[in-house]
Amino acid sequence: MGYARLQSIHVHPVKAFRSLPLREVVVEPWGPAGDRRWMLIDDGGKVVTQRGRPRLALAAAELLPGGGVRLSAPGMPPLAVPVPRTVGTLTAQLFRDKVEVLPAEDEAAHAWCSALLGTGVRLVHLDDPATRRPVDPRYALAGETVSLADGFPLLLTTTASLDALNSLISRGEHADEGPLPMNRFRPNLVVSGTDAWAEDGWSRVAVGEVVLRVAKPSGRCVVTTTDQGTADRGSEPLHSLGRHRRIDGKLVFGQNLVPLGRGTVRVGDPVRIID
Repeated sequence: MGYARLQSIHVHPVKAFRSLPLREVVVEPWGPAGDRRWMLIDDGGKVVTQRGRPRLALAAAELLPGGGVRLSAPGMPPLAVPVPRTVGTLTAQLFRDKVEVLPAEDEAAHAWCSALLGTGVRLVHLDDPATRRPVDPRYALAGETVSLADGFPLLLTTTASLDALNSLISRGEHADEGPLPMNRFRPNLVVSGTDAWAEDGWSRVAVGEVVLRVAKPSGRCVVTTTDQGTADRGSEPLHSLGRHRRIDGKLVFGQNLVPLGRGTVRVGDPVRIID
């Protein structure tokens, strides 16, 4: 293994919207500051993601001071949405979890998101990530919480593993779909300078000022087959992951992490494997 470093940082201010690259970010106990504190829900209160609505890949959200977001998408006027000031929450269904969230106060926010998808949705905000949603108890330590991410505060991937996966794709029956960019996997932290699949053996890593615990490998879904620039779908990488990276019944790429403290990480920071 060479000199491991943090190559890039990404947050997703609105869950399922495209990623936002940053040069540095404060890592809080529940994830990077500004990451997945907003999401869309349908009329029944269930989360709306790229799994069922790949068009969300075309939407972007810029972080605003105070935690608000500026929404944008092709052919739509940008819209600034402040953090809700009300205290009345509603219950959203985020996969297996029920989470108390605040709806955006401005009806224009719900209308904008509904127009984007052509169906009725609401934009909601997680006001208190320190208490609202525990990490899956099968993989958590006492008191660990998470934002509106799928299940864990951070997702880490490595460039060497993506290179190895793209090599597998290039020799497969869907070679014309590769090579795939890292944004298919929607990571928070991308690390360079490691061996391919080295992250499978990590338990704790130090990135800049932060020590992170590796909770479990990341099982991948249909979102990885979605081109984040066009919203078109293909067969890869799930086809190749299914043939070469099936672990405990899951198609695995990347590792889910939980911070063991608070601190800032910056592009270029050294990455140290503790154990």
